[in-house]
Amino acid sequence: MDILYFHDANPLIKGGRMNRSLKHIILAATLLVCCAAIGSAQTNSFAGSWALSLYGNVSTGSSAGWLDIRQEDGYLDGDLLWRWGSVESVASAVMKGGNLVVTWNGNYDRKKDGDGKVLRSHNLTSWFECEQAGEKTFFGTALLPDGKGQNYETIRFIGKRMPPMPPAPDLAKVKFGKPVQLFNGKDLSGWELVVPTDVNGWRIENGVLINDPVQKEGQPHIGYGNLKTKQAFDDFNLKLQVNVPAKSNSGIYLRGKYEVQIVDSYGKALDTHNMAAVYSRIAPSVSAEKPAGEWQDVDITLCDRHVTILLNGKKIIDNKPVAGVTGGALCPDVTAPGPIYLQGDHGKVLYRNVVLTPIVKQ
Repeated sequence: MDILYFHDANPLIKGGRMNRSLKHIILAATLLVCCAAIGSAQTNSFAGSWALSLYGNVSTGSSAGWLDIRQEDGYLDGDLLWRWGSVESVASAVMKGGNLVVTWNGNYDRKKDGDGKVLRSHNLTSWFECEQAGEKTFFGTALLPDGKGQNYETIRFIGKRMPPMPPAPDLAKVKFGKPVQLFNGKDLSGWELVVPTDVNGWRIENGVLINDPVQKEGQPHIGYGNLKTKQAFDDFNLKLQVNVPAKSNSGIYLRGKYEVQIVDSYGKALDTHNMAAVYSRIAPSVSAEKPAGEWQDVDITLCDRHVTILLNGKKIIDNKPVAGVTGGALCPDVTAPGPIYLQGDHGKVLYRNVVLTPIVKQ
């Protein structure tokens, strides 16, 4: 198509129309600019959230992770959850040919004084290389230094692209089924250790489920077990009462994937590691915990990957999306049903009146 002009002062424009040669030059230049703009806007093929499955670690009861890669101002950045602990920012995310290479720096104590104060520490780098195998899968290799920096452990893993986050559900329209009493107050019927070979620190007294992972001074660390329901659940409301002694720590895992933190955090500033937070992901909006040693009411609704939590009658998390699993998750697949599991390897904790009401899908 010829381009019309309102004047013919330019010698390359005749009769109000552009000379054919100039028109071709402008069209070619326009195409180059458009192609450059499209190229700069292209999203890296690794951008997005990935559920990580680790090979050969099922016996530990924790073989799940999460990786989120973002492309910002032409650079790659991201966050990583590797098996345990918190979500951490990566040190770097770069392309190596067609592969993604992510590094994460961990700080390790090298020397402590007699009171346990760290006198010297060093920083070690973990390396994760990911080779894409289609739009929704990649194969990865992790090189992980030991705490002394003497050797590397190699772990293989698979990344599966996570499905998009669904919209926040309208909880007023959610239909519930018949309540299920998960703990009968008499024995551990319906429950089992996550890792059968771990030491069982759980017992029942006067209708209360108690975990007391006592460590003996001067003796090797005892690996106490986490406790899970034999039954798997989809979405639900979970109500229970919990008593946390001073400085103690536990956790409630929803569908074996998302940890709701149980800890003595009374009087502390709001944080993603406080009582009833979604561990390292969602902080309470207000402080509602009671002092250590008092019974506390926890009310949790998990629906469409969104969490609502009431602590002692106060809403502290309101229908917030959970981006991925938390440390210690049994399975990385956020769409799959899973058990309720109670953390038993950290500190003493008491539970009672544990009732789950399933959500009925329409």
